[in-house]
Amino acid sequence: MKRLPSKPPAHLDTDALALYEKIIEGPRGTSMLDDAGGLIGPFNAMLLSPPVGDALQELGAAIRYRSVLSARAREIAILVVAGHCDSAFEQRVHEEIGRGLGLTDDELAALRTGAPLDLPDPEEAAVLGVTRALVARADLDDAEYARLGERVVFELTTLVGYYTTLALQLRVFRV
Repeated sequence: MKRLPSKPPAHLDTDALALYEKIIEGPRGTSMLDDAGGLIGPFNAMLLSPPVGDALQELGAAIRYRSVLSARAREIAILVVAGHCDSAFEQRVHEEIGRGLGLTDDELAALRTGAPLDLPDPEEAAVLGVTRALVARADLDDAEYARLGERVVFELTTLVGYYTTLALQLRVFRV
């Protein structure tokens, strides 16, 4: 059962309202709103502590919109984390995004379950392998580390940590 009620803007204090407006005016737009105007997914919980919630949503925006990863590689990594953490919300949202980027149903199923997946694009294959290693062992061996540049490894480890945090919050708040 859902633990946090949806809070439409009229029920928010000044700091929470400022964060709410920042989220819906940003690149995510109003796609994260429910029918009553409250935030959905992890964003509703971010309103509980606007200073922490703002930093967290800014990190997410940097990962989603300012990373050097290609859009498909980023969604592959997000879906690996969502599958590993069994995060239904993130799987649903990011599978839809992945479909829009050309990921097939078979590829999405493999990302969801951890099944073997042969990706023809070298960057995507490397991101898949490295992300699977990160969620499995929280570390990389030297060969895995060397598959991607250091900036990409930094961004991927940040992405894994961010989406793991969201999965935890979504689970605890029963989203």
